[in-house]
Order: sequence, then structure tokens, then C-alpha cells
Amino acid sequence: MLQKSGIGRAFEHQKKALESAGVDYTTDAKSNDYDILHINTYGLNSWKMIRQAKRQGKKVVYHAHSNAEDFKNSFLGSNAIVSLYKKYIVNLYSSGDHLITPTLYAKRILQSYGIRKPIDVVSNGINLTQYRPDTRKEQKFRDYFHLAADQKVIISVGLYFQRKGLIDFVEVARHFPQYKFIWFGHISLYSVPKDIRKIVQYDHPDNVIFPGYIKGNIIEGAYSNADLFFFPSYEETEGIVVLEALASLQNVLVRDIPVYEGWLQDRQNCYMGHSNAEFSRLLEGIVEKRLPDLSKNGWQTAQEKSIENIGTELKNVYEMVLS
Repeated sequence: MLQKSGIGRAFEHQKKALESAGVDYTTDAKSNDYDILHINTYGLNSWKMIRQAKRQGKKVVYHAHSNAEDFKNSFLGSNAIVSLYKKYIVNLYSSGDHLITPTLYAKRILQSYGIRKPIDVVSNGINLTQYRPDTRKEQKFRDYFHLAADQKVIISVGLYFQRKGLIDFVEVARHFPQYKFIWFGHISLYSVPKDIRKIVQYDHPDNVIFPGYIKGNIIEGAYSNADLFFFPSYEETEGIVVLEALASLQNVLVRDIPVYEGWLQDRQNCYMGHSNAEFSRLLEGIVEKRLPDLSKNGWQTAQEKSIENIGTELKNVYEMVLS
């Protein structure tokens, strides 16, 4: 599940970023030949590795991808245990010597929890080369879904969580039977609430497709070839999929939430809405080209968060921790 999530993609980005910055690393959990433990996950193995590193006098950098806010409205029963989850991650993050969050918004949340460890903001980054528009990838996407040349397509990417705006995505799609709506992503339906399970399995209009988790040429072609990336998420710590869409020279429509403060600006490099009625108006205006194309401005934003830039920032954090 983690491999298919934003955390999994962030981990892959970190490895490429460190390679670009000339920083040696190992992913061998049994190795002791390292100076810093950089950890991204939250399970029992994370605790075990932290304790081991501490015993050996090594520094621990904790990448804080999650918080109580984005745990809500996710898994089955998540709201019932969110207070316990918050206590758990506060203890976990506090075990690190230094924290990294992907946005200033995420940093502020952790500080509001009372965490007093030093926190640096480093974007999860984006592999610009991977998401550069490619006509061959775009054709593979259209062939895979048997899309006519004139078929308008709106896509989104995420796990099957209410928090991701999945319900809103489907409700907006009901108003546009002439468009095809595709939600990429997957998680076991046994782990999500019944209403989400019903929507994914059968309670959605014919113009909505849930193809599951797809990587490679098809999803990359979808990002650049679709007519819009529509991501009505209610809560994110950054939103790697938004970066992927921006890097693909795609127009982006998101919910106006605090996480985008400082890097996304409504009607400058993206479009923002607050309700399904507003999303519908904006979506139609973008797809039918009655609103300005902001994709080039969005692409410029993605350039600032390149893998190479992230590598430099991670290296700076590591050097600070060691010194």
C-alpha cells in the first residue's frame, strides 16, 4: 500500500535526489555503514530501526509525511482512533533528531501538536523528465481506454479515501455525461468505509472509470493528454500527484485548502474551487477552453521542485544534522 501511495513515490524521489547530489545511501536495513537514518514510515520496524540507530550514536532524520488531519476520513474506522494515532506519531516524530515536512502548512501542524524538534521544509519533488509530455505515451493511454480522438477526459489520482475528494469527483462527473472521468489509484476495498466501497464497485455513473493502480506510460500519458487534472482533496501534506500534473503541462483544478499556500495561486498557475457547484463551472470552462490555459505557469512551478533541487536541500539538511 505504501509503495503505491505518495509516501512510496516520495521515497523513490529521495533516492534519485540523493544520487543527483552525490550523497551515498543504502536501503539495506541490516547495514550499519551509515551516518544518518532517514526514515519515512510509521510501523513497528520504524521504531526498531530508530532504537538501533540511537544505540549506535547515529542521527535520525524523520520525514513527517502524515498527521492526524490527513488520517481522518481515510481508512475504515480512522476517525474513531484519530486521537490515538496523533499521540502515536507525536511520539514517533519526537524520537528523531530533525524532522522534514514537504510544506510549510505541514510544519505548522506538527508545531501545533507541541513537537519541538527542528523542522525543515523540503518538497517531495518531481522527476521532470519522467512527466515530460510524450505523444507515444499519450497514444498508449488513449488506446488502453479505447478513447475516441474527440473524447474529453478528466483524471484524478489517489487512494480510495473520502479525504481525497472521491465522492465529490463522482458527483461532479454526474453532471457531465459527455466527458470521461478516470480515477487512478487503488487500495483494498475492505479497508475503506462502505459508502466508498459502493461508489467504487457500482454506485457511479457510466462515464466514471476506476481502473485501479496503473504506473508507467499509461498514467504518464494520461497526465499530459487529459483535458484536466481534477483533484478535490480536502487535506494533503503536499500532494505529489499535483506536482506530477503540473510537470505534465496539464491544467489543474484543486480545492482551495491551506496546503497549497505559497506555491499554488488561483488563476495564476492553477484553478481553485470550494464546492461542487464551483468545481463544475470551472471544470466546464477549462475543458471547453473558455478559461485561460494555465498549464505553462503550472509547469514553471514544477521546475522549482525538481529532483535536483530537492537533492541539494536534503544534502543541506544532512550536513546540518551531522554538524
